[in-house]
Amino acid sequence: MAPRSTGSWCTIGVEEEFLLVDAVTGSAISGAPEMVRLLTDEPAVTPEFLRYQVETATPVCAGLGEVRAELDRLRRLLVGAADQVGCLVVAVGVPPFDAPPALSAVADLPRYRELVDRFPTLLSSPGTCGCHVHVGMPSRELGVQVLSRIRPWLPQLLAVSANSPFALGRDTGWASWRHPVWSRWPTARPPEIWADTTHYDAAVRHLVDKGAAADPRGVYWHARLSPRYPTVEVRVADVGLSVDDAVLLAGLVRALVAIAVEEFREGRSAPAVPTARIAAALSAAARHGLGGPGIDVRSGEVVAQRQLFQDLLEHLRPGLDITGDTEEVERLASGLVLGGSGADRQRQMRAASATAGEFVVALAAATAASRAPELTVDGNDR
Repeated sequence: MAPRSTGSWCTIGVEEEFLLVDAVTGSAISGAPEMVRLLTDEPAVTPEFLRYQVETATPVCAGLGEVRAELDRLRRLLVGAADQVGCLVVAVGVPPFDAPPALSAVADLPRYRELVDRFPTLLSSPGTCGCHVHVGMPSRELGVQVLSRIRPWLPQLLAVSANSPFALGRDTGWASWRHPVWSRWPTARPPEIWADTTHYDAAVRHLVDKGAAADPRGVYWHARLSPRYPTVEVRVADVGLSVDDAVLLAGLVRALVAIAVEEFREGRSAPAVPTARIAAALSAAARHGLGGPGIDVRSGEVVAQRQLFQDLLEHLRPGLDITGDTEEVERLASGLVLGGSGADRQRQMRAASATAGEFVVALAAATAASRAPELTVDGNDR
């Protein structure tokens, strides 16, 4: 279906963070500076907070096909550079095995050194890797209204994207171990309901003034107005194990934003869901991914995560019609339900691997693949 006219606001961009690991031991390797130098002509590849991390960012894209092409291109660039450096690129939310002490691995950039000085105790944890989806906004005022309307659905986005079950060589028991680790940062919280940009900006200033963030860029709400771009930025998700995972997340987020815009224009109020209930639902999503109980933030009742995901898809149907992404998102969502989240697939890979090296090689192959493995349903390849 062709998308309904949305003007120019419905553009999309995706930022992905990756780990660099040793192909034999699985340990994180501080190879990012050398990789970035090898890719100096590619501005979409940049250093991350720790030297065993690297980040990519797509350009502004008009549709999911363009997003897919860019994600695939950038992952292939990283794979080639990592091969020259002598390591593997893996798309997982936390290092699955050992990592250098964070204080010794911080990238040599002024902003990151300031974070070390301000929050030294937070560096006892390993680095985390997320996926940030940006959707273009015609105004910051509309962006604030969107944030208030998408916040109840953030737990479902986390459940869908959960991709960090292993740390220090052990299964943590969480589908997204990244979430509790990342939530140690004082501003890594669900967004509130803000009446307007004046209210929003006052909340940002308050956090900076009390020392919870160094500057507006350091306010890490799970969804926020981007401090750098005219976008709503959704930051709650783990990095996707495959390109398919990232494309699905991008499609879900864009449709969610499109629905929120329509709700505001129709005069519908933002759902008055308590922030504490959203936080509890996020913890349940991080613990179980798609495979266990979750919390319906509207009622507070315990509901199966898979049912909550189906509720999200039903909510998004009009938004997918607006963006023109119905067919692609439904295809990818069906694959996710049948094949499991990144965390589920990681656990299957680990069970099939005799050594740490075999496991990270399998993770690297999944990271580099253009599409997730085809599933078989009723005897027919889909």
